[in-house]
Formats: sequence, C-alpha cells, structure tokens
Amino acid sequence: MGQTITEKIFSEHAGHDVKAGEIVRVAIDMIIGNDITTPISIKAFEESGAEKLARPDNFSIVMDHYIPAKDIASANQAKISREFAYKHDLKYFFDEKDMGIEHALLPEKGLVIPGDVIIGADSHTCTHGALGAFSTGMGSTDLAFGMITGGNWFKVPETIKVILNGKPGKHIYGKDIILELIRILGVDGALYKALEFTGDTIPYLAMDDRFSMCNMAIEAGAKSGIIAVDEVTQAYLDERAVANNGLRSEPKIHYSDKDAAYCQVVEIDVANLSPVIAYPFLPSNGKPVEQAVEDDLAIDQVMIGSCTNGRIEDLRIAAEIMKGKRVAKRTRMIVTPATQKILMQAQHEGLMDILIEAGAVVSNPTCGACLGGYMGILGDGERCVATTNRNFVGRMGARTSEIYLANSAVAAASAIAGKIVDPREID
Repeated sequence: MGQTITEKIFSEHAGHDVKAGEIVRVAIDMIIGNDITTPISIKAFEESGAEKLARPDNFSIVMDHYIPAKDIASANQAKISREFAYKHDLKYFFDEKDMGIEHALLPEKGLVIPGDVIIGADSHTCTHGALGAFSTGMGSTDLAFGMITGGNWFKVPETIKVILNGKPGKHIYGKDIILELIRILGVDGALYKALEFTGDTIPYLAMDDRFSMCNMAIEAGAKSGIIAVDEVTQAYLDERAVANNGLRSEPKIHYSDKDAAYCQVVEIDVANLSPVIAYPFLPSNGKPVEQAVEDDLAIDQVMIGSCTNGRIEDLRIAAEIMKGKRVAKRTRMIVTPATQKILMQAQHEGLMDILIEAGAVVSNPTCGACLGGYMGILGDGERCVATTNRNFVGRMGARTSEIYLANSAVAAASAIAGKIVDPREID
C-alpha cells in the first residue's frame, strides 16, 4: 500500500516509513508564535530552566493580533515577546516595522517550504499546507516544548481526499470551495484528519485561493490541509526566492501514491458551484448566495481581510467591483491587507484609491476585527459580511451580532448594495 503526501512528509522526518495512526517524534522546521500566544510559551520555556532555543532559526514570532497595541494590557503582552526576541537575537521576529498577519507573512517571506513540518500556537497554522507542507496548530505549551527540544510528538493523521472537479465559474474562489466542503463535512467531520485537495480544479486556483482553502481546514475539525506542489506553487516559490534572496531551505516535494489509503473521499462539482455564504453561527451553515438574496439580508458592516482573505487578489476583486461606486449609506466597510507588502502593492496598483474613494476604511495588517479584538467591533444586533474564517456567537463583538462568511466579491458587492447580493448579477 502506498503513502499519502502527509505520511511521506512524516516518513522523511522520522527516517523510516510511517502510516496514519502512528505516533512519532520529529524535528520541526518552523515554529510560529504571535503576540497573544507566545507569552504563554515564553513563560513555560523559562520555567523549564531552558536558556537557549534548540533551533533559533526555526522559530518565528509575528506580532499581528493587537499591533499596534490597543490598550495597556496588549502593550504589556507584546512587550514580553519583544524582550524575548531581543534577548535571543531572534532572526525571524516581525513587529510593526515589517508587519503582517502571520499566515500571510511567513509564506511571503519565503519561510514556508514544501515538505516542512510546521507548528504554530494558532489554529489557522494549517494555512501553510497550501505550499505542500504539513502545518498544524498546537497549544502554547506544546510550542514551548518545540522551542526547548526542536521537535514534538505527532499522531500521523488519516487523510480525507477531496476531489475538486471542473473550472470555477465567475466569482467562484477558494473560499467558496472550502465553505462548501465544510457544509458537507460539518465542523467536526474531519476531526484529526488531513484534508488533501486534488482534482482537475486545482490548476485553475491561484495561491491565494489555496491559502484560503487550507486556512479553513480547521473549521471542519481537520488537523491540516494540504495541496501538492504544481506549476502554480513553483512559480510562487520562485517569486519568493527572488524577493527574499532565496528560500529558507531547499524544498522537499512529495506526492501521494496512486494506491495510498484514504479514510474518506469527497467530491465537489466546482464547475456548478454558486458563491457560498456561511450563515450564523457556524462555518458549516453554508447556503448558496441565491438563498441569501432571497432572504433580503441588510448589512451594517463589511470586512475584507484576515489570514483567510486579505491577500492581493482579494483587494483586486473588491476594487474591480467597487470602482466608481460607493458603499451604501447605512453600511460601513473595513479593508485590512494581510501584510504591509500587500498594502504597498495595492497602493501601487491604485486599488487603495478605488476602495477609499468608495467609502472604505483601510487599516494596518492585523487580526483585530476578525477575532473581535479591535478595528471593527460589532454592536448589538449588527450584521456583518466578512471574508474571515469564523462566525461563532460573539466572534466579532456583541453576542447578538451576526457574521455571514463570504468571498471578497460577495463582500464588495454587498457593501455597495447595503445587503447581501450576488456579485455575478451586478458587474
């Protein structure tokens, strides 16, 4: 019996062939912390008596949740990570001077490599599987163990094979594909499984789409999401290598064997998919946009951004739809580019002029609004269309507020209309 791509990555790291279900201890290629989770890891690291990071060049801290600090508590929390980074002369420490949301910034910096094993104290660390790596979220104390030892223990996950068929239609993106998959599986249907995305749709998907899909694997309960390296991936890696004077290390590219064992196979007809809207209060509560239009859902706020959909393609999509138009009178719009580089590229392309002239507010790269931290809190009874990844009760503010998850085209079109609309009908 052959192996899946995930089994091959663990086999390469373990030094012997492994199968799903085995428990292995392997070296970690990149450990990722942020301003919220890293202070807990630092405390555990220091209480252990450790004085040095086992693999300092395989550890990164990205300040992205409450940066710039919103209050004294967040400032003091950030201070813990800063002091630790300076003390250990951390090579990969990203603060305001070179900021971005961690799951967009690290790939942009050429720090995520195919074949890597990556952990982060953030559930959406699974984003990095879009580059053919095994990447998953862990707790802050698990992160500390990796900081101290350079490795960690893993149960090799079984894999669900997701076969995507057909060319995506107009305004159908990776966000719609993953929302449809979560609708099919439910929020726990892939518990401790790897989601491997395959099929003839994949070549049509840009890296931004792939990052969105893997990012939300966790919303189906998955341990990871992963897509094998192809020409699109390689082109992205080549661009990163040029921009960053090389990648962090040489890629180790793996592909699943034809006779690999899968615990489940799910097929999605992408060619006939409508934009998917996840109604409150679960990402699995997906409905076609036609249903949302029929329900005539007025909205108070639109948020385009986050580690899921704050990339340059999202801003291009929004700007194309909003050019020459205005955000509805009773609706407000927040745009949060995922990194400073994306922000500068959007400025260079004239996208920011279009969005601001349309009435949008543009913020610095931050996770703030997505987790209900700051920069876009919802009030009682308010309704928001967001390109983020979660729409739980109280996720973005008041417990009586509602979040509808959607792609960037739906979000932009809805901002103009003041209610959820089908972007295919207004272009």
